[in-house]
Amino acid sequence: MSRDLVAGRWESCSTPVGLDLEDPATGAVTGPALGSSPARVEAALRAAAELESWDASAEERATVLEAVAVAVAAAAPEIVALEAAATGVPIRQTTPLGMILSGSFALAAGQLRSGLLRSTATREDSREVVVERLPWGPVACLVPWNAPAPMAAHKVANALAAGCPAILKPSEFAPFGSERLAVAIDEALRGAGAPAALFQLVQGGASAGRQLVADPRIRAVSFTGGLAGGRAVAAACAYDIKPVQLELGGNNPLIVLPDADEEVAVRAAADLLTTLNGQWCRALGRLIVPAGREEPLVSAILDRVASLRTGDPADATTDYGPLIHSGHLATVVEARAAMGGTIRSAALKGPGNTLAPSLVVGADPARTVDEIFGPVAAVHGYETVDEAIALANGTSHGLEGYVVGADEEAALAVARRVRAGEVKVNGSSIMSLHLFTPRPAWGLSGYSEEGTAETLLFFTNPRVTGVEGGFALHGRP
Repeated sequence: MSRDLVAGRWESCSTPVGLDLEDPATGAVTGPALGSSPARVEAALRAAAELESWDASAEERATVLEAVAVAVAAAAPEIVALEAAATGVPIRQTTPLGMILSGSFALAAGQLRSGLLRSTATREDSREVVVERLPWGPVACLVPWNAPAPMAAHKVANALAAGCPAILKPSEFAPFGSERLAVAIDEALRGAGAPAALFQLVQGGASAGRQLVADPRIRAVSFTGGLAGGRAVAAACAYDIKPVQLELGGNNPLIVLPDADEEVAVRAAADLLTTLNGQWCRALGRLIVPAGREEPLVSAILDRVASLRTGDPADATTDYGPLIHSGHLATVVEARAAMGGTIRSAALKGPGNTLAPSLVVGADPARTVDEIFGPVAAVHGYETVDEAIALANGTSHGLEGYVVGADEEAALAVARRVRAGEVKVNGSSIMSLHLFTPRPAWGLSGYSEEGTAETLLFFTNPRVTGVEGGFALHGRP
């Protein structure tokens, strides 16, 4: 049973969300998803508004966040196990992602100690102008179900670093890893004497999220999730002109150039198709290959995928696991069929909600523009590099792109023509190209970039102060 944390008090949730949770490894129903009552959400909003901001210096906040990082690191093994059980993602993948848990708080503390939130400029008259980045006030952090605890850690750590009271709402599909994370954060904050309303956790589905986001006491919202949810969040934030950070996923292309090493291309495509069981925003959406090479590349990719070991996500030897829920499995299968073309699936079977990864060949590109959020990608052939780039840019998304080519400079030149926030050459890691570069999004993939510094800055607004010493041109002494 899930719990929430409001104004320093933990309580069991009892409000039905309208969803039966499942064990992805078996498909068996484990019980109803339960959320916070509207009264509990209101109490969290009220407590955050009464606090308004964290009255502590940047150095003091950094010290507390470093203590939180230690507490979260101790809880990480339990958190990643809960994530694997709830999402179906193998523990051998949730474990390395667990570095983000404590790392987010340590990085946020480091950004504070670097002086990111304060700068000065000197005028021609030698007077100093000070720029301070101050907290917006209470903020809402909403995270999805595919890697909820790491994303929650990133958002909450930066909100607290900014001095904002943070209310976290994880997905109703996977609440337990984020709840365990919240316990560690709460214990560390209590030990440091931080205000009880500085960090709160509420549970539930769209109605709880709507209550949070639409409330004028929430001054900024950071949301990661699907396009429909992102549009609803953006619309709610528009009324109060509150800043919103949206990361909404993508339909990400992999361009295989004519000179590409086939082994590199196959490995990249297979990884992008199966990481997090295909349920991630930077997964493969369109495999774009030289015309005439579709068949050998597809066969080689599916052969590599077929060598993966399926099984219980809790088993450290499992490479590829089940989808999170039978409802999502049905959605992915339906979306795959709607693409048209010929479906080629890997010879891979597994327990519960496992779906064999698939490549769809010969589909009309106009029918492959949407994100599926599962282990399915379209394959498109091209005659010229210009045509390949047009196919890569032929969707309204623009989150991630990939290019494989033996000539790195030529591949980089192609990458610079792809309309996406980040484009990687000859690789497929789940991590960003650099820890301190932004993670932006184009088009329907989102709004307001994320990143080690960027997310912290998002939760702040600058104030500029200084001595003017001058007057309007038309004034009289």
